[in-house]
This record gives sequence, C-alpha cells and structure tokens, in this order.
Amino acid sequence: MAPVNVVIVGGSFAGLNTAHALLKDVPNVKIVLINPSRSWYFTIAAPRIFAKPTAFRSEQYLVPISDLFAKYPSNKVEFIAGTATAIDATAKTVSVTETGSKNAKSLSYDYLVIASGSTTDATTGKITGTPMPFKQTGREDMKQMIEASQQLVQNAKEIVIAGAGPIGVELAGELADAAAQTGKAGQVSITLVSATDRVLSSLKPAGSAAAKQLLEKKKIKLITSQRVTSVQEVTPSDGTKKTWTVSLDNGDKLSADLYIPTTGVLPNSSFVPTQFLDKDGWVKVDKELRVQGDDSKASLPIYAAGDITNNWQRFSFKAAEQAGVVAANLKADILGKGSRKTYDQGEAVMMVVPVGEAGGTGLMFGFTPWSFLVRMIKGKDFFVSKAVSLVAGK
Repeated sequence: MAPVNVVIVGGSFAGLNTAHALLKDVPNVKIVLINPSRSWYFTIAAPRIFAKPTAFRSEQYLVPISDLFAKYPSNKVEFIAGTATAIDATAKTVSVTETGSKNAKSLSYDYLVIASGSTTDATTGKITGTPMPFKQTGREDMKQMIEASQQLVQNAKEIVIAGAGPIGVELAGELADAAAQTGKAGQVSITLVSATDRVLSSLKPAGSAAAKQLLEKKKIKLITSQRVTSVQEVTPSDGTKKTWTVSLDNGDKLSADLYIPTTGVLPNSSFVPTQFLDKDGWVKVDKELRVQGDDSKASLPIYAAGDITNNWQRFSFKAAEQAGVVAANLKADILGKGSRKTYDQGEAVMMVVPVGEAGGTGLMFGFTPWSFLVRMIKGKDFFVSKAVSLVAGK
C-alpha cells in the first residue's frame, strides 16, 4: 500500500506535535515537514535568553529538528529546511524553496497541515532594521540572530519597550534583573509603554496591579494610555552609537539606544491562497480545524493549527491542543474510522507572567496567582527544563 503523504508547513509546537501524533498512530503515513530553520527554537524563554545570555546553554533552547524525529524509520518522515511559497489546492501541491536555493520545487500532498505560526515586528526587524527573534523566523541563522540580540541588550543604556502585554512585562522584568545582577542598576533606564490604562490589560485588575507594583519596585518607568506613533533613527555625526527618538501620541518624545516593539503578532501566511484567509491574514478554520475556503460546503484535505489560525488565543499550549485535534481528525480521514475531535478555545484566559526571577502575576482558573507560585511555575527557568519534552512526542 502506498503511503499517505501528509505535508506539514511549520516546525514549532503545532506542526511538531501533529507530526509525532500521526507517526505514532497511523501506520501508512509519510510525513514531510517544512521549516525555514533546521533548529526548533523555544521562544517561550526569549525574554530571559536576551536579557541573560548565560542563563541557559544554546542547546537547551535551539534543538535540531532532525533529532526530534530520529526515533522513526527514515522512510516515514522527511524534513526539508525551506520556505513554503505557494499552495495549489486544486493540484494538491505546495511550492517550497529550500534554504540556500533560489529555485522552488513542488511537493504533492494527500493532506496538508498549515502550522506556519506568527511573527512580530521585533522578530522581523521591520522598525529598527535589527531583528530580535521573539518568534521563529524565516532564516537559518537563529543562533547568530540571538547572540546579536543579546549583545544589543548588554550594550544598551536607555531601553524603551512598546507593549505591556506578557512579553513586554516579562522582558522588562528580566532586563531590570540583569542590570542589578551585573552591577548596572541605576546605569540602565527601562521604560515600558502601554497603549491601555494598565499593564497586562487582559488580566483582572488585581493581576495588573501586582505587575505594576513589581515593575515599579525594579525602577522600571511605566507610561500608560499612550501609543508609540513613530520611531526615528538618530545617527550622531561623530559616528558613535545610533539612537532612536520614540514619539508618543500625546506629543512626548523618548530617547532610546534600544527600542523593542512587543505589540501584536502578524500571520506567516504570505504563501496561503487568499480565499483561505480572513481580512487580517489569518487562516480560516472550522471547529475541526479544517481550512475553510470561499465555498463553505467544500471539504478540503487541508487543516491548520497554532498561531496561524483565526482563533484569537495564540499561546503555545493552545497550539499543542490544536495539534491533538488535527491529528485525530487526520487519523479518522486516513483510516476511515475513529472519533473526530473539535476545538473550542474558550473565553477564559490563563497565563503566568514572571516579572523577573523573584515572582510575577497572571491568571489561573479565574484567580490571580501568588507571586511565589509564578516563580515556582515559570519564573525559575521559563520552562526550559521541559522544553524538549513539549515537542519530542513523548
């Protein structure tokens, strides 16, 4: 019997967990996994990785994808380091340009999983010209990009962070800790700008208040109810280090030698046909996570999981949940039997947000967790000790 070809675009939480589930449960499947980088990047720990270069070894947060699938027969899984550039849903093909090549090749699929995730302005370097990868990127040189970001942080004296969501708050706390631990307390200024009237606005007021108290204790300046309207590079005539002028919508201007935007996420969907996308570029899916086209009655052999879908809760644990749903439904499709699953992201938000190593805040089961509990759950090591187990199919 010829194998059933399942092509998966994206090698992070959603794509990797879908691949493992199918390889374990579907005997006649062949997985082709496409990802620009040969390494999986544990993005959850990015705030500490950037602020504290010696906190972790690089092999703890950059893991070769081939290693994650070494336990399977070589004829069952194929990894391609490359970028998907187009999908032809009629011909059931994906165009891929391999890393280091300029020519695209066409891959046929029986089923396709879009798990290409999202990106941010900091990751792309769109604003400052220097990428700081809080997300996986479309580049192969992840280690070099991370090291360059660490160097930027170590050399900075005036840091402005735009966005007071979880990433912005975590990063500010880690930067303040790093300054204190390296004897630079008082020498490094950190400003956190929030467009809303409080930090971590998705939390209950008690959670936001706890974050505010922790941040202010670390001497981080908070600016609320203000948006960054523009960022202009200032290059000194004497050729010294360039700086930035950050303008706010009330007319105030901030000086920074490191500007880090942590606001919002953008879909990695440039290769996806427009009929599969909503107005903001996210892939439209139904409750079974099957991709929806213009004709809602058409049943496509295409699924999507993780950040790339139009589900608004974009967290790593939600991506893993979606991977389980996609894998179960693909198994039922391929084998012609078995129960199907649906995905409901729910309305409740759950998160733990360290503000440095000593504690933090968040929302768990409707309650604001104690600071020490956040330290025990996530603040200790940002889950790095569990990183590989989350995507190794164990």
